[in-house]
Amino acid sequence: MIEALIVMLVLGCAMGLILYAAAVVFKVEVDERLEKVTEMLPGYNCGSCGHPGCSGLAAALVNGETDTVNCRPCKPERRAEIVDYLNSTPGPDGNTLKVKSI
Repeated sequence: MIEALIVMLVLGCAMGLILYAAAVVFKVEVDERLEKVTEMLPGYNCGSCGHPGCSGLAAALVNGETDTVNCRPCKPERRAEIVDYLNSTPGPDGNTLKVKSI
């Protein structure tokens, strides 16, 4: 019985170390601008901008797929904040984006 307990403890430690190593090796760097822009959008997920929800619009803006903050439910002041943020905050590559509001 003690042998089985020791084997399970060793196996658990080995698997934990393997998972830790995998987490370090395969770590994904997330662009902080994506999270910030998603928080700045209203969160209605209406799709009126042509993207699948607010996170889709945020991803398109940060990835450079679109250069217009065309969220209709978003207040003009909030759109201006998003434009200012993206035009002034550099990404991981050190470049800023050039976006405009509708």
